[in-house]
This record gives sequence, C-alpha cells and structure tokens, in this order.
Amino acid sequence: MTGANGTELVGTTLGGRYRVTATIGRGGMGVVARAVDQVLNREVAVKVLRAYSDASAEELAALRVRMRREAQAAARIRHGGVVTVHDVVEERGLPVIVMELVDGPSLDQVLTERGPLDPREVAAIGAELMDALDAAHRAGVLHRDVKPGNVLLERGGRGGTGWGRVVLTDFGIASMDAAGDEAVAKLTQSGQIVGSLDYLPPERAQGQQPGAASDIWALGMTLYAAVEGASAFRRTSVWSTLAAIVGEPLPEPRRAGPLAPVLRALMAKDPNQRPDASQARALLAAIATSLSL
Repeated sequence: MTGANGTELVGTTLGGRYRVTATIGRGGMGVVARAVDQVLNREVAVKVLRAYSDASAEELAALRVRMRREAQAAARIRHGGVVTVHDVVEERGLPVIVMELVDGPSLDQVLTERGPLDPREVAAIGAELMDALDAAHRAGVLHRDVKPGNVLLERGGRGGTGWGRVVLTDFGIASMDAAGDEAVAKLTQSGQIVGSLDYLPPERAQGQQPGAASDIWALGMTLYAAVEGASAFRRTSVWSTLAAIVGEPLPEPRRAGPLAPVLRALMAKDPNQRPDASQARALLAAIATSLSL
C-alpha cells in the first residue's frame, strides 16, 4: 500500500473515512501522514504500515501485531504527554493507526536544525517526558524505544519548555503486563535487539529483559543527546557501541551544567541505582526551576 516515501497516499481515503492530505514522516515500519477525518471534520495523523513486496505472511502478521500493540499501549495511558489514539482501521488488509495530530516537530528535528539545546529547556522537556513515562509505567506499559525521534514538541510556547506540549509517541515496541500474547513474545525473542541502538540501556545490551528503569536510561540518553549534541556511546560498529554502553563510563557532560548529576543518575549502569520516573521528574523540574531564576 505504501512505497518508499508515502507520497502516493496523498489524496487517498483510508478506512473509508480518513482522507490523506500530506506526508509528515516515514520510518522502517511505514509512513505517518496528515489526514482529515471526514466524519468529524478534524485533522488527524495516520500511521500506515508499509507493505513490502518481499515480506512473508509471517512477517506481515508480526508487523500487524506490532502496530495493534502500539495502539493498545498508547490507548491504555491517560496522560496529556502521550499521543492520543483515536481509531484503528484496516486498508487492504493492513492496519492503520489514527492518532491526534500534534502540530510541531520531533525533538530530533529540532536538534538537527538548532543543535544542542540550553540545559534549562532540556530539563523542562525531560520533566514533562518523565511525567508521561510515570503514567505509562503506572498503567503497566514500557515504551522501550524512547529517543528524540519519538518526542514531539507542540508549537504554542506555554510553560517552561517554550513549547505547547511535550508528547511521547510511537509505542510500536511497547510491552504491557498482560500475559499470554505469544505473537508479541515472538517480536522480542532472546537475541534480538529491540529499540534504537544509541538509546539502548546496558541491561538490554546484555540480553536481559527490560523494566521501567530501562525507559529511564533511554530518556536520560535522549536528554544527554539534546544538551550535549550527540549520544554518549556511539562508536563505529554495533558491537563496539554495545561494548561501550555496557562497560564504559558516561562521558563527562560539557554543556549540561547543573543537569549533569541528574544525567549521571538516570544512566547509572545498574538499573536498581536509577531513580524511578516520578523521582526523576522531580529532579528535572527542580533543575529547570533553579536555572530559570
């Protein structure tokens, strides 16, 4: 249904209801586009699974499960910092997730355009994201792929971040505490790397099961990259990067100022030594407030 860039979606109507007007972005799983809900007459975002011509039936089934899992995970969390899922429809046998349209760029786009951000802004963004993660963890949902590309910054300029809202999106590899889902278990088999390598916590790099503390690490690395301009452990190969994540100390932040001790706490090698999301939110909020005085 979708090709390399998703432009052929423009003008089509998905699920008999959602007319695509523009492509917003694309990734390994598919395309995110802007659309109009012709029943409620409102703009939405739609995430459309990319149909690979060489994909096996088993691979497509796994991707369908992954997208449905994303919708279910996000819908389970009631928080303004988590993207709202409106609907899941099918088009030509493939699932389409219909979400709220967040008017603004991803953190990754902002970093590409502006470079490293001010520690005050990073701390404020981090506090809002930690609040969203706290809500997710309380609902029994692990995100498992927190990174700058999955953080949306809504235009509006309200609050300490300088943005309207800070929104966590793309729960495509999220796990929930429900049991008995064999299809999802196959997506996270032992030996597979789940999530983006630069933001992979050391316990995952060692093949251990993730927990809430794994999301804390990934968000810590996201904030480190935002304030320092690069992820901390990126090396020239997958294996050297994994080795650095597991065995090398966190490079001393040079631009973070008072944020540096919080970053070190969030990215402690031992998951048990990291603060939980609620504690981390308080630490970040205190830094953001103190820097603004």
